[in-house]
Amino acid sequence: MFDDSRPIFQQLADRIIGDILRGRYAEGQQVPSTNELSGFLRINPATAGKALGLLVDRGILEKRRGIGMFVAEGAKDRLTRERQEHFVHDFVQPLLAEAAALGLDRSELIRLIDAETPTPREM
Repeated sequence: MFDDSRPIFQQLADRIIGDILRGRYAEGQQVPSTNELSGFLRINPATAGKALGLLVDRGILEKRRGIGMFVAEGAKDRLTRERQEHFVHDFVQPLLAEAAALGLDRSELIRLIDAETPTPREM
C-alpha cells in the first residue's frame, strides 16, 4: 500500500498519476473524492485532500466547484512527456555511460538488450 520512504500524500498523487497514464482515468473523467479516497485507503482526509490539491496545482486535475475533481485536458500527454524525460535522465543516460565505460558500442548494447527482452509469450 504505502511505505515510509515518502509522505503518503505524494505516494497517493503518484498512484493517481499512474492510473491516468494506464488509462484508468481518462481526460475529463472524475476521480474519487477526498472522502472516497480517505475511506477506501483508510487515510486521513487531509492527506487525501493534499494529494488531490498537489495534482490541481500541477494542472493534472481540475476542480469543478460543487462537482468534484476531474482529469485535465492534456494531462496524460504532459505526464507521459515528464515520465519519458525522467526515464532518460534516470535510466538511459546512466546505461549509456556504463556501456561506454565497459567499451560497449551501440550495436553491442542493443544486442544485449534484445537478448534480455522477453518475447510476448514470456511476459
